[in-house]
Amino acid sequence: MCGIAGMVQTHPDGAVDRTTIHRMCAAIVHRGPDDEGIFVKAGVGLGMRRLSIIDLAGGHQPVFNEDKTIWVVFNGEIYNFPELRGELEKRGHRFYTHTDTEVIVHLYEDLGTDCVNKLRGMFAFALYDERRGKLVMARDRLGKKPLHYALAGGRLLFGSEIKSILAVAPELASVNNEALLQYLYFGYIPDPITSFLPIQKLPPGHLLEFEAGQVQVRQYWDLPEYGTHQPRSEEECLEELEWRLAEAVRIRLISDVPLGALLSGGTDSSTVVALMARASSKPVKTFSIGFSHDDFNEAHYARIVAKHFGTEHHELVLEPNVLETVETLTSSLEEPFGDSSMLPTYYVSCMARKHVTVALSGDGGDEIFAGYDRYGINLRRQVFERIPLWARGLYREQVFPRLPQNMRGRRFSYNITLPWRERYVDSISFIPSFERDIPLLSNEFREILATNGNPESVMYRYFEQAPTKDPVSQMLYVDTKTYLVGDILTKVDRMSMAASLEVRVPLLDHLFVEWVTGLPVDWKLRGGQQKYILRKLAERVGVPKEALDRPKQGFALPLVHWIRNELKDLILSVLLEPRTLQRGYFNPNGVKRLLDEHFRGRHDHSGGIWRLLIFELWHRNFLEKIRTADWGTEPYRVTSVAGDLG
Repeated sequence: MCGIAGMVQTHPDGAVDRTTIHRMCAAIVHRGPDDEGIFVKAGVGLGMRRLSIIDLAGGHQPVFNEDKTIWVVFNGEIYNFPELRGELEKRGHRFYTHTDTEVIVHLYEDLGTDCVNKLRGMFAFALYDERRGKLVMARDRLGKKPLHYALAGGRLLFGSEIKSILAVAPELASVNNEALLQYLYFGYIPDPITSFLPIQKLPPGHLLEFEAGQVQVRQYWDLPEYGTHQPRSEEECLEELEWRLAEAVRIRLISDVPLGALLSGGTDSSTVVALMARASSKPVKTFSIGFSHDDFNEAHYARIVAKHFGTEHHELVLEPNVLETVETLTSSLEEPFGDSSMLPTYYVSCMARKHVTVALSGDGGDEIFAGYDRYGINLRRQVFERIPLWARGLYREQVFPRLPQNMRGRRFSYNITLPWRERYVDSISFIPSFERDIPLLSNEFREILATNGNPESVMYRYFEQAPTKDPVSQMLYVDTKTYLVGDILTKVDRMSMAASLEVRVPLLDHLFVEWVTGLPVDWKLRGGQQKYILRKLAERVGVPKEALDRPKQGFALPLVHWIRNELKDLILSVLLEPRTLQRGYFNPNGVKRLLDEHFRGRHDHSGGIWRLLIFELWHRNFLEKIRTADWGTEPYRVTSVAGDLG
């Protein structure tokens, strides 16, 4: 696991110096605290920071081929590299390391850019082909590892994190208002855009080729068609599911450093731990956290699972300094990120890193096995499709605006009148439903919205591309392309890397995902039961009943409590300060009403308030530091309480 960065000059006489590449690497030391490697030659610079996992002594990057005409920097793990290495050696390739990285250069020698189709794992890499004067970059199929790039000022810059690019080109910190609107809608910024106009994300399953000053991006993988193979029986389905997931877990246990698992006590992580325990000759190290608030303390379930499988369990029940953590994390976030579960993910990563360097997690199960409540909810609301479109439109235009804003079920009544795809997107968006009652965006920001188009269009585009006609499968496809990548995997990567911990995700092994995608939807959502066949597998491998028959939480946290207590002063001070309200994004009256309704107990707006707080702290603690090139500035800290709400 590493962080990579670099640049290529587009002008033949352009030069790249080691100092510049070092500065790019220095911005991501947390991703690789063990080693730094730099290659500079003829207008090309490749750099990496290494977290040593495999071939601790000999795995220094960049890695090159036999005649040193192909160089690569790589972030991730290739789990099938032993098999690939054996095949390559039979074809005459000579290896000088024992790392998975080296298979990439030799595969490229044989297959060119098609080499990426042979790789099984999580990865982002940049490869320079000196003979052709070409840079090739690739990102893994599901988007576990990030990769950003920008073509500006006569050079192509790239990095695992945006920080690397801005470290040497702070002038690229030009805010992308379209991206900020997407954040306010969804709580994250879907690929390929970023919060900075000149900088792009390379989407999952895509390759980038940069040659003769031209950038070409193409897709090399997508999810296959949904529902193409029907198992003959439940037993047959379970047998193959167990074999495939056990294999995905087993190959992720390869490591030359201590390895463990993040255990929430839910179906996904408990099943992974069960299969790890079966495959390991030693007790699995497991890690879980809880909070002192009983409603959010799931450490009990993790403890039950750990005891059942005889793991070496580490548990921390804490009441963290959430104020300090929020300030610290918003100093490192390159884009506003509204998933509050980044806090417990960060805490558990920090705890795990004290004992291991690698941890497996259960992420991805909800998006491939239909684990979110919203799938069943939207499926049940299909009944409202029987109402004529004209009648539903009339209700939204004529009746809804006249309903009292505090009327119970008012937002529900609007949502059910929408066409089903719009209904789904509306249910996962924050701004539209809120703005129907309270204008939250400023007139200036709303004009940008009208100019750039509806942020929800990115969701509709994936609906159109979905390789299925089944509504639930279409929702799964959309979430896999957007929420899984932009929220879940981004959160896991950023928070684990902030603690220098590598996290591996067996449920998102691409071969496993392809097989699960092919299952008909009733194996995933059956009779109102989410993740039907995965839960059956969990029972089969011995996950205790107490862990399966409990409310879904994941790594939950008491956000409502924190907003009304520990974070209240920060929220009121920051969101009501003229500095915030005068940025031009929000309607001051809308912000004040949002806070007033929440703190007076009229509505629970904790999710929206959190989103606005992170948005503003990102401006102060990250963006303003970049623009002033003041990386050492202390994060914004609350000094007073504004307003009289509460």
